[in-house]
Amino acid sequence: MRKKDRYKYVLEYFQGKMPTVTTELEFGSVYQLLVAVMLSAQCTDKRVNMVTPGLFERYPGAKSMAEAEPEDVYEYVKSVSYPNSKARHIVEMSRILVDRYAGEVPDTMEALLSLPGVGRKTANVMQAVAFGRSAIPVDTHVFRVSHRLGLVPRTCDTPLKVERELTKNIPSELAADAHHWLLLHGRYVCTSRAPHCDKCQFEAICPKVMEGSRLS
Repeated sequence: MRKKDRYKYVLEYFQGKMPTVTTELEFGSVYQLLVAVMLSAQCTDKRVNMVTPGLFERYPGAKSMAEAEPEDVYEYVKSVSYPNSKARHIVEMSRILVDRYAGEVPDTMEALLSLPGVGRKTANVMQAVAFGRSAIPVDTHVFRVSHRLGLVPRTCDTPLKVERELTKNIPSELAADAHHWLLLHGRYVCTSRAPHCDKCQFEAICPKVMEGSRLS
């Protein structure tokens, strides 16, 4: 199957199956989404959704979080991965928002990437989910599924290379949704250790590129 046809097949399936899709993270504002995404690094959305209600009740916005100390925030997020560094980054990020952006989350990639604890994936999630921009965040699920389905070549061995390849081949108006489609497929069907190939709608066309499909 040609690459163009492979993309068409995959995208048309998801458009019909999941025409409306968004993040599984729970949040009440753009700021809360940013905090939740920062907490979700190398951690499940389910776990993040367990800790954020208490965290956001105590610190609902950048101003209140900026007045906290990292050890205070740690008590709310200690069950997520890397809680010490995440608590520190969230407080530092909030203080910068208050000092430079009147407590609002900036909407440019450059400004987002300048914030403590915000990497390219997190910034792209904010672009796609919070600001409705054409962006394809690449996490472990998107990286894995893109390789296994043959959407990217094996030479795309970093998240940035995968992002660029997907961006070249996915229409801009579908980019944000495509991120969620590939992520959810990886989370529930094309899982890391034991993919559920018997339940996969792409079984007939899947080249099963397993080698190099996981981030090291």
